[in-house]
Amino acid sequence: MELHKKTIMPRGFKCASKNCGLKKDTRDLSVFYSEVRANAAGVFTKNKFPGAPIILGREIISQGFLRAIIVNSKVSNVGTGQQGIENARRMAVAVSEEFNIPRDEVIMSSTGVIGKQLPIEIIESGIQGISDELENDPIAGAKGIMTTDTYPKALSVSSGESVITIIGKGSGMIAPDMATMLVYIFTDADIESAVLDDMLREAADGTFNMMSVDTDTSTSDTCVIMANGLAGKTDEKCFRETLFFACTEMTKMLARDGEGATKLLLADISGAKTENEAKVIARSVINSPLIKTMAYGADPNIGRVLMAIGKCTDCEIQSEKIEIRINSKLVYQNESRTDFDEGKIRALLKDDPVEIKVNMNVGHGSAIAYGCDLTEGYIKENAAYYSS
Repeated sequence: MELHKKTIMPRGFKCASKNCGLKKDTRDLSVFYSEVRANAAGVFTKNKFPGAPIILGREIISQGFLRAIIVNSKVSNVGTGQQGIENARRMAVAVSEEFNIPRDEVIMSSTGVIGKQLPIEIIESGIQGISDELENDPIAGAKGIMTTDTYPKALSVSSGESVITIIGKGSGMIAPDMATMLVYIFTDADIESAVLDDMLREAADGTFNMMSVDTDTSTSDTCVIMANGLAGKTDEKCFRETLFFACTEMTKMLARDGEGATKLLLADISGAKTENEAKVIARSVINSPLIKTMAYGADPNIGRVLMAIGKCTDCEIQSEKIEIRINSKLVYQNESRTDFDEGKIRALLKDDPVEIKVNMNVGHGSAIAYGCDLTEGYIKENAAYYSS
């Protein structure tokens, strides 16, 4: 499978973004629109302080149909009570009136600072006329949903005659427990909503849910897929595999662009007792601040990897069987550090990505977790996030 060299919106989908006044001069409002009603599915954060868009979104997506998604950045509409619910609902109403579509087929997202009420009148004013600005370039839509992202993220891939395009954002507060930050998946394949839901959850479980920038689960995490059927029926097995591939590639993009990050960090665990134990160990490695700083500083401190594995006390761990590799170079075996060239390992740790591979040699479970290094830039970004 290969990504398209140029991203495109699938047949019948368009998007637009603009500055409506939430930010000083950059884009802060995006809309994604299907010319026909699309089958839809979604997964959301499990954080116990969900934003108003999450509360309403769960109700809206339960119907299995969507026509549009409206997203604002800068203010997340989290911790805003009943007024926040009403403001989120007003976003959907404004889109339904602008596009003359049912309001219960419009889902909304908000991302940004927590605990501030949405300046809803500004958003409503921004939605007016946005239907005249629709275009086929996914990057346009991606620009309006960015917070601390350093660039807009979108990708496209083909599955038979259909196209899958993913648009996403997320740089910090990333340790999903559902799917991820804000990710929107569009396809012109004809797939029923129940099947979409199953495919999305399977893909999210092995990709977005295996990503962590800072171990913090956002209050606004949302992943929605829309399938408008304009390309006709598709081979479901092929589509499922292609969707997983596309979600993996978006996961890498999001992880690599973590706040302050300089490189992608992968934890590839094999030979675990079960798949679930492999996931636990992979997350432990990818979440470790010591391993993150080890990757940033190119410091071949193998003890940090042993620590991250060893603290998974509910997993089957036989220390004498563990093998560790850094970018394919064996660095630990037979309960001992191998006689490796430290300079060469430091050079490998300067690469992007840095891949830490661990063979537990106790079973057949495997998993990959995705993250990034931890730098001074992360602290600088988050020390002043509220005022950014």
